[in-house]
Amino acid sequence: MVAVLNNADKQDSQLSAVVLHWPPSLHLVNEQFFEFCQANKELRIERTAQGDYEIMAPTGGGTSWRNSRLITQLSIWADQEDSGVVFDSSGGFVLPNGAVRSPDVSWVKKTRLADLTPIQKQRFLPLCPDFVIELRSPSDNLATLQIKMQEYIENGASLGWLIDAEAKRVLVFQPSKSPLSLEEPEFLSADSVLTGFKLDMNKIWNIGF
Repeated sequence: MVAVLNNADKQDSQLSAVVLHWPPSLHLVNEQFFEFCQANKELRIERTAQGDYEIMAPTGGGTSWRNSRLITQLSIWADQEDSGVVFDSSGGFVLPNGAVRSPDVSWVKKTRLADLTPIQKQRFLPLCPDFVIELRSPSDNLATLQIKMQEYIENGASLGWLIDAEAKRVLVFQPSKSPLSLEEPEFLSADSVLTGFKLDMNKIWNIGF
């Protein structure tokens, strides 16, 4: 998938994550990487499949507020439906390709979590979420986020939403399908994965403070 960047996207690319390239001889195993992140809790750090580290910039107030609204809506549904667990952006997942990612919002079936040991549940979870949401902030490059969304799908996610709140646009990612672009939707339905869940986008588009 090739993305065409507009001027705003090009400006954002200058503010995206700082990438640290590590030689193969210094690559940390999952346990070491977890300890490294714990020693730097003030930072949000992800690891690529190639072993590089991406240090994310903190989000602004608007993005943080929107993310809280996403978490709230999904958590209310999940508590009632009770087949899965919601995770926020601080939760790390070790994907099958070796990358460690922290989606802004994610959901995992309880049946998959039941197979994990108590120790595994206290570390980065060794699986790809079933459902992920990434919320684009002004510092995020759109093309980079599209690649990340495709990575989730290739590693086992059944559904992913990339929300560009400033453009009021959503890109929907699913296995074996091209990304679907939705312009200013009022609701997003996830019935194919999360039966009965509908995200009210009117509570996301406009910042409430």
